[in-house]
Amino acid sequence: MSPQEFLQALRQTLGAEAVLSGDAVPARYHTDWSGTPPVAPLALVRPRSTEDVSATLRLCHQHRVPVVPQGGLTGLAGAAVPSADCVALSLERMPAIEAIDARSATMTVQAGATLQAVQEAAVDAGLAFGVDLGARGSCQIGGNVATNAGGNGVLQHGMMREQVLGLEVVLADGTVLPMLRPMLKNNTGYDLKQFFIGAEGTLGVITRVLLRLRPLPQTKATALVALPGFDQALAVLQRMQGRFGNSVAAFELMWDNFVQASVQWQQLQAPLAERHPLLALIDVDGKDEASLREAVEAVLGDAMEAGEVVDAVIAQSQTQAKTLWKLREAPAELNTQMHPPVNFDVSLPQAEIGRFAAAIQAAFDARWPGHHTLFFGHVGDGNLHVSTDGATVGGACEAVEAELYRLVGAFHGSVSAEHGIGLHKKPFLALSRTPQELAAMRAIKAALDPLGLMNPGKVF
Repeated sequence: MSPQEFLQALRQTLGAEAVLSGDAVPARYHTDWSGTPPVAPLALVRPRSTEDVSATLRLCHQHRVPVVPQGGLTGLAGAAVPSADCVALSLERMPAIEAIDARSATMTVQAGATLQAVQEAAVDAGLAFGVDLGARGSCQIGGNVATNAGGNGVLQHGMMREQVLGLEVVLADGTVLPMLRPMLKNNTGYDLKQFFIGAEGTLGVITRVLLRLRPLPQTKATALVALPGFDQALAVLQRMQGRFGNSVAAFELMWDNFVQASVQWQQLQAPLAERHPLLALIDVDGKDEASLREAVEAVLGDAMEAGEVVDAVIAQSQTQAKTLWKLREAPAELNTQMHPPVNFDVSLPQAEIGRFAAAIQAAFDARWPGHHTLFFGHVGDGNLHVSTDGATVGGACEAVEAELYRLVGAFHGSVSAEHGIGLHKKPFLALSRTPQELAAMRAIKAALDPLGLMNPGKVF
């Protein structure tokens, strides 16, 4: 069957409006936020139901056509970038929030629902969803699951994996796996849904998700804390968790180079009178606003006496809290302010993060004097982000990647904390996985996708 005959079969099965090809495929579907050079797919398919997805995959399997699942296209590892011979399968026409059960604190959604829509629906039901990240208005739940997304809430609620009670998945041959069972305890053999969480669409297409919701915090205290060094940051985190336990909702650490870039790029007022090596942005949940703020003040006062905190400000209103959090939103400016940004999302043993950042700074200083590199991250869960302006290293982006990932391996860390592997990190996956682990992963891939049609060339 020729490509044109295959496209005609798709249109006959799904309807002409669901299948676009050639110049009719909008450019936004040619790549994602990773900066990977765009590629026009053979076709763009936009199904409206699980049945449509199943029919699409059956046809692709029958005619040996690769499939690249696409969500909100906000990924930074290139996992949603199509190939010229593939069907790009967009879930954007499956955005329904199908059901919310406030009694059991669960929500069932189609994979194309945006993270923000899920968050708002949860709040409307008097509950909260445990994952949050900057692309909330664009990223989709299916993509969040496929990449095991993290973000700002991991310290309190865990990664996306911890929010998923069940999945509906379509396999490469069109078989539908209905795994939407709303039980925390279900010890009946292999937990099949776990294979697809973090698999980046290489094993099947996620079509529906059963999500676990959380109690909605009654109030929140936000503090911005100046720290003299990384060890002191960990000491403050330990103090906060010792006093507030799992109510510490966020502990975001920003090195001074990041803070200065954020202030400049977003034209913000400097948050404190003086500059400091590190700033921590801390959220704590509670029940009573006044008593919570008083308790936070007391903990930070003790930390100041111990020399762990140099200065601090506690938000006196939600408006002020949003202003403080605005400082952390500089990553949204990376693509316009760096040319290009070389972005890293790594995970390290928590106690080693400060030494790792210093080692990166020293290595880059020696090799690329004058480089512009920013350090920031969700340090409470061991996740550090690093971004280097490619223009300040003479365009030696691949060399920057090789040097940083070499040090990740030396510090026994992970080359990907929350963004996945996709295309960009394939050469470095072996730094974080043993040959035995990689062989087991390939065996799973071969069992569920023997023809290698699902998102080929990604991860491995």
